[in-house]
Amino acid sequence: MNTTPSFTLEDCQMALLGVALADALGVPYEFRSRDQMQENPATTLIGYGSHHQPIGTWSDDSSLTFCLAESLAELGLEDETQFLNHLAQNFCKWLYQAHWTAHGKVFDVGNTTRRAIRKLKDGTAPLLAGESTEDSNGNGSLMRILPLLFYVQNLPIEKRFDWTKKVSSLTHAHIRSVMACFYYIEFAKKILEKKEKMQIYRELQKELPAFFQSQGIDPKEIAIFDRLLKEDITAANPDSILGTGYVLHSIEASVWCLLTTESFTQATLQAVNLGKDTDTTAAITGGLAALYYVSNPEKGLPPDWLMQLVSKEEIRNLGTKLYQNTLSY
Repeated sequence: MNTTPSFTLEDCQMALLGVALADALGVPYEFRSRDQMQENPATTLIGYGSHHQPIGTWSDDSSLTFCLAESLAELGLEDETQFLNHLAQNFCKWLYQAHWTAHGKVFDVGNTTRRAIRKLKDGTAPLLAGESTEDSNGNGSLMRILPLLFYVQNLPIEKRFDWTKKVSSLTHAHIRSVMACFYYIEFAKKILEKKEKMQIYRELQKELPAFFQSQGIDPKEIAIFDRLLKEDITAANPDSILGTGYVLHSIEASVWCLLTTESFTQATLQAVNLGKDTDTTAAITGGLAALYYVSNPEKGLPPDWLMQLVSKEEIRNLGTKLYQNTLSY
């Protein structure tokens, strides 16, 4: 990279902690409907519930995020083959050996992700493991993509897109999943540039449609993102914002939650209260919100929640390693 990073140690630590804390916030409520959440909304960090896990327990969203962060921290991106093989091995270690799990057990994994990791275990090349059919557009790569930001943020946009595509494709290779991941990375990149959230939203509307066109992406696929790329999602009917596991719903919901709230707590609770895939919607939202409010402790990660987060020091140490390697990468 050979350039001073435009982010801090705290950015790296808070990004990882934000994903995990929001994930843990949503874990007890996963699979509950929107109506159920409205009747008994989430208001704070709790334990047990859907997966019967102790308070502060994070799930596959965080585990795979940490697997990516670890591969980046240990290898960087200089040797593509070595990095992708290391990442594939980390994913296998997670699913089959409980690597980077909260309590030494995998208790939640998406079907598309599971199938891809089985292929990786059986020797499929990393870039050929992820499914590329239209019905394989779950949020399993979006939920783990954030650490890549710190290693591509100084690269040209074409390189940022290329790396996003490769890292997504280990599990989710369809262009729709790649586009959602890239939108997320670009949004987070502008957060690091200290821009206001609505300014970021408007800038991406000016920049991304033309870029996607330049990459030869089917206009019908680009049009699927119209609510983000052409409309004002903050004016959308809240009932139209969905917390399902579909990648388009997840990226829309996370951006909507960030734009229509004023703190990490508000944004992540709003994400959980959408129902359905509560942990993942919250984790995706939490990564952005943690970065956005990193310089405003009163609006950032609540200390009383953070105290209860499982393995918080290990996560913080991983953030430190992630940052330190960018200095030499």
